[in-house]
Amino acid sequence: MTKSQLIEAVARAEGITLRMAELAVNVTFEAMEEALIKGDRLEVRGFGSFKVKEYQGYKGRNPKTGEVIEVKPKRLPFFKVGKDLKMRVNGEK
Repeated sequence: MTKSQLIEAVARAEGITLRMAELAVNVTFEAMEEALIKGDRLEVRGFGSFKVKEYQGYKGRNPKTGEVIEVKPKRLPFFKVGKDLKMRVNGEK
């Protein structure tokens, strides 16, 4: 499902215009993004949770040249699926 398809689904389900649905979806994603940028954990009951994981820097190797390179520390979003969603995807509920 793309963002456009999600907007259309919200508009149909709630009987609102595409513009209003787009605003709702954008505001939701922006709020989620802001929470993760601040380092907050984000939980959607029955769906899953998001958090930011911190990774240390390390020395890596360029696979093409074999040259040793320094990989900088980084922060990346991580999603953990919720139990209810996992069960529904597997047809268990």
